[in-house]
Amino acid sequence: MWRFALKACGRWALALLGALLIAVGVSALASAKGGYGAALIHTLVSFARLDFGTSALSGQSAAQELAAHLPVTAHLMLFGALVALILGVPLGLVFGSSTIRRVAAPLIQIVSAAPVFCAGLGLAYAARRLGFEENPSLLDGLLLPSVAVGLAGTAAVQMVLRRAASQAQDGPFRIGLRRLGLSAMEIESVYVAPQVFAGLLDALGEVMLALLSAAVVAEWVFKSPGIADLFVKSIALHDWNMAALILFVFAGLTATADFIGRIGARFLVRAAS
Repeated sequence: MWRFALKACGRWALALLGALLIAVGVSALASAKGGYGAALIHTLVSFARLDFGTSALSGQSAAQELAAHLPVTAHLMLFGALVALILGVPLGLVFGSSTIRRVAAPLIQIVSAAPVFCAGLGLAYAARRLGFEENPSLLDGLLLPSVAVGLAGTAAVQMVLRRAASQAQDGPFRIGLRRLGLSAMEIESVYVAPQVFAGLLDALGEVMLALLSAAVVAEWVFKSPGIADLFVKSIALHDWNMAALILFVFAGLTATADFIGRIGARFLVRAAS
C-alpha cells in the first residue's frame, strides 16, 4: 500500500509540474513581444514568487480576479457533484445489470452522447417558457447552471459505474465463491459492491473533468460570472495571464481528484479483500 501511495504521490506531483509548465508557457505569451524565451524565463521566476501577473481585462492582479470569480464556480461544482451522486449512482447501478443494459443500451447511448450545451439551452428555454424569468433568483442565480453541471456529472458517474459493474460481473472469482457456498446476495454485497465503488473512485479524475467541462458551458449559457466563463473570455480576448492561472487551477483540481480517487479505490479494495 505504501509503495502504491508513493507512486500515486509521484504521479500527482508530476501532473502538477506539467500543469505549471503549461501555465507558464501560456502566461509568457502576455509579454512575448521582446522575445518568447526571455518572457518564458521571466514568467517562470514570477510564478516561483507566486506572482501570476495582471489581468489584461480588469487591470487587477490575476490572483485577485480569480478569487473574485471562484465562489460562483465552486458553488456550481459542489451542487453539481451532489446532483451527480444522487442521480448517477443509482442509474449506474441499475444500468450495470447485464439484462437492463441490453434493453436500455440505445437510451444510455443517447443520454451519454448528448452535449452539455444542449442540456443548458434546454434548461434555459424551459425556464423562460415556465415563466421563471419573472424570478431573477432562479434564472439569474446558480440553480439552473448547477443543474446543468449536475446532469453532466450524472452522465459521467453512471457511465463509470456501469463500466465497473460490467467488469465486476465478468470476474472469475464468482465461480469460486459459489463453490464455497456463498449466496448471490453475499457475493454482490461483500465482493462485487466494493469493486464497483472502487471503480468510481478510481475514475474520480474523469468525473472531475466532466464537471469542469460542464461548468465552462453552463456559465457561458447562463452568464454566470465564474472562473470557467472567465477562462473562455480570457482565451478569446488574449488575456494570457488570467487564462494560464485558471488553466493551472483546473488541471490541479483534476490531478488532485485523480490522486485522491486512486488512493481511495486502493484502500477500499484492500479493506474488502
